[in-house]
Amino acid sequence: MIEKPVATMSRFLIATTLSVLAASTALADDGYIDDRSTATSTITSFYNAIARNELTRAWSYYQHEETDPAEIKAKFDEFAKGYAETKTVTVLTGEETSEGAAGSIYYKLPVAIDAVNAKGEHTQFGGCYTLKLVQPANQAEPPFRPLHIEEGHLEPAKGELSAILPLTCPD
Repeated sequence: MIEKPVATMSRFLIATTLSVLAASTALADDGYIDDRSTATSTITSFYNAIARNELTRAWSYYQHEETDPAEIKAKFDEFAKGYAETKTVTVLTGEETSEGAAGSIYYKLPVAIDAVNAKGEHTQFGGCYTLKLVQPANQAEPPFRPLHIEEGHLEPAKGELSAILPLTCPD
């Protein structure tokens, strides 16, 4: 299940409804989501891929510079191993911020995550993602590079997602 992005002022409402949503089996599979138009929708799509065990698609939300097939395979295998047992994911996002730099736009997005594995065990994280979009008008040669995850800094946490969610991301 992917919690839909909301404005910061709606955190209280989400905090009170998350337990009801997480228990609903009808929301266990939100269907296929692949929207890279905003930082929030990109992270929502990333975790949708993980929850659906579409780890190759999840991997694609990062921009990879490797060209050696063996190196790509090794890094993907390590990535996939980290999410192999994940069955559902609930993600709460904060307010995204952006700033331009030399033809690119960088986004910061606070997140709180509750992942549930095959045994029903919960693992929670809080932190921030940095995403990057090279201005589309500056991309004159293929391949086109959509908005993508540059890095994530998440720390293990426990508690209500609204309490784990950082208010802002550091610069």
